Amino acid sequence: MDKQTYRYVVCGGGNTVLSIVIFFISYNFILKKQILHLGVIAFKPYVAAFFISFIITFPIGFLLSKHVVWTESNVRGRIQLFRYFILVLVCIFLNYFCLRIFVEQLHIYPTISQILTTGIVITFSYATQKHFTFKVKQA
Repeated sequence: MDKQTYRYVVCGGGNTVLSIVIFFISYNFILKKQILHLGVIAFKPYVAAFFISFIITFPIGFLLSKHVVWTESNVRGRIQLFRYFILVLVCIFLNYFCLRIFVEQLHIYPTISQILTTGIVITFSYATQKHFTFKVKQA
């Protein structure tokens, strides 16, 4: 495993663990498993916990990717941020749709489906970050 891939695994894995911890704390202790009412809209507690986790781990993930993993990229920072945001949204939808296909269409056990989905999403994310979000422009 090359150094860049190793850094990707460590930073991404660490940020994923942080996301799960924040989700757990938000869901159980901040929201206390209750619906979050914000005026005209209400969020189920797990959705609100996801948003809380996302708001914290998104910038951390971007900064780790920019300054630790993909340090050779010469794409402008704001372009990287925009591309990273789009990538994260695509990964969320990819995760959702892969899970639905594996569980509902192929009738694979949900935990195995999540493992397969995680592998697909990580591979897609790595390739997209390397060749699009944080690519090195040729001079």
